[in-house]
Amino acid sequence: MKGIFDLVSNRTSEMVTKEYSTSFSLATKLLGQTIRQDIYNIYGFVRLADEIVDSFSGYEQERLFNDFEKQMYCALEDGISLNPVLNAFQHTYHKYDMSLEYVEAFMKSMRADLNKRTYNTKAEYEEYIYGSADVVGLMCLQVFVKGDKEKFSKLKDSAEKLGSAFQKVNFLRDLKQDFEDLGRTYFPNTNLMDLDECSKLMLIKEIEMDFEQAYNGILQLPMDARFGVFVAYRYYKQLLKKIANTPAIEIKNKRIRVNNYKKMELLTRSFVKYQLNLL
Repeated sequence: MKGIFDLVSNRTSEMVTKEYSTSFSLATKLLGQTIRQDIYNIYGFVRLADEIVDSFSGYEQERLFNDFEKQMYCALEDGISLNPVLNAFQHTYHKYDMSLEYVEAFMKSMRADLNKRTYNTKAEYEEYIYGSADVVGLMCLQVFVKGDKEKFSKLKDSAEKLGSAFQKVNFLRDLKQDFEDLGRTYFPNTNLMDLDECSKLMLIKEIEMDFEQAYNGILQLPMDARFGVFVAYRYYKQLLKKIANTPAIEIKNKRIRVNNYKKMELLTRSFVKYQLNLL
């Protein structure tokens, strides 16, 4: 029965989310039950594409990516895919009448990771972030507002800023891995080999401005989405704070993390604020 395959597809996307990101998985669990699965479905899709270009070294990554992209287009056109992750994603895509432009922008940024190693201009940098992060936030926003176009338009800019902030924090967190293992540098006009405190603080200030512009949008999200997104926001703000307090030379030499104890503390404090309407 098709229903059984759809159930398997949904569970696969949920499993991908839980195995690849404990933090995102935790935030997703805090969303309302009616929207939770659709966020798993979006994450499963973007994670699989990202893994092809980041983790499958030693294999023909470009061929694998081309094949995945072809399967994706077929899934969106046919309304079904034998790839469980794509089958789950196409269901969410059609359910909320998502823009194909967002999917194509995402795939364009992922394809760039196959060969592009440096981003020399701000325009290149912003285009990559838009495709790799902002549009993912916009797809999630379409789920959060349940397809309400007026609400989506009102919160669109804030969702993009939050996506940008998350991605830029990831860039700083993964600085060592991106540069040494993948040979990539995303920040333009920044020599990562000689990253100093001044350069680091300039990047952090840029991210803090994104967070500031995103926060008002979080407060206007529907109730079943607000708490989960707020927890993710608090987690990334804490990660940025830890990066800010870490000497630049250490950021180049290790991956910055928030430990599980701190994550639970953030969750507890966020819940109290949410319950007391103090967000």
